[in-house]
Amino acid sequence: MSDSSASPLPLVVLPSCQREHDGHPIHTVGRKYVDAVRLAGALPLIAPPCDAQELEALLGLVDGVLLTGSPSNVHPSHFGEAVLNPGLPLDPLRDAFTLPLVRAVLARGIPLLAICRGTQEVNVALGGSLYQAVQDEPGFIDHRGPEGANPDVEVEEAYAPAHSVSVQPGGVLAMATGRSQFEVNSLHGQGVRRLAPGLQVEALAPDGFVEAFSLPSPQAAGFNLCLQWHPEWQAASNPVSMDIFKAFGKAVREHQARRLQAPTGNP
Repeated sequence: MSDSSASPLPLVVLPSCQREHDGHPIHTVGRKYVDAVRLAGALPLIAPPCDAQELEALLGLVDGVLLTGSPSNVHPSHFGEAVLNPGLPLDPLRDAFTLPLVRAVLARGIPLLAICRGTQEVNVALGGSLYQAVQDEPGFIDHRGPEGANPDVEVEEAYAPAHSVSVQPGGVLAMATGRSQFEVNSLHGQGVRRLAPGLQVEALAPDGFVEAFSLPSPQAAGFNLCLQWHPEWQAASNPVSMDIFKAFGKAVREHQARRLQAPTGNP
């Protein structure tokens, strides 16, 4: 028999991407991100773009947000630039949803985990800027990995370890993983140029590229960690990824406990 007194699974929102399938617009989220939320011990909830009123209602129900990666890029107009390569995909509806979502989530103390495009969204939402093509910048390696040079590369090769990251001591990532260095995959062309004010570097690639950051207290009221690589890829068999999702899951459950204990109305 189930324990009816047990707390329900905490809800983690995954904002959707917008694409077309057979001429029809659809909302989509990769299954690997949904599976990763379940590894964290939470119930995934895929959310389409919503207006300010819907966002307010949504954030009253959830205990965490996972910003996923995507083939699309954040539109450069959000950091004061024109589009460098019109051939690359964009998703303005996702931008319109996630940029205000980031600010609201951090202000409320709702746990936030951001991956790849999601990491770039956090930086832009808080006032930072991005390289539109890291591989064209002097001093940086090609962070697109093998997929950048060959679109027909097998998925396992594309997500294979590409380089190490050096973890900054004392940060969220160091506390979550207990490691000072580990290998990560790399599948991005866009990435952090200038960190938004207040953001703290959590990890660097060998070429000095920012691979992870967070917004520390008191600017942010809760757990948040932004990662440029893809920890969700085969996460169950990756000890570092599991450490990250366990830390996120712990923060999500703690938020749920506070939310359920909070008074529901005025006396």
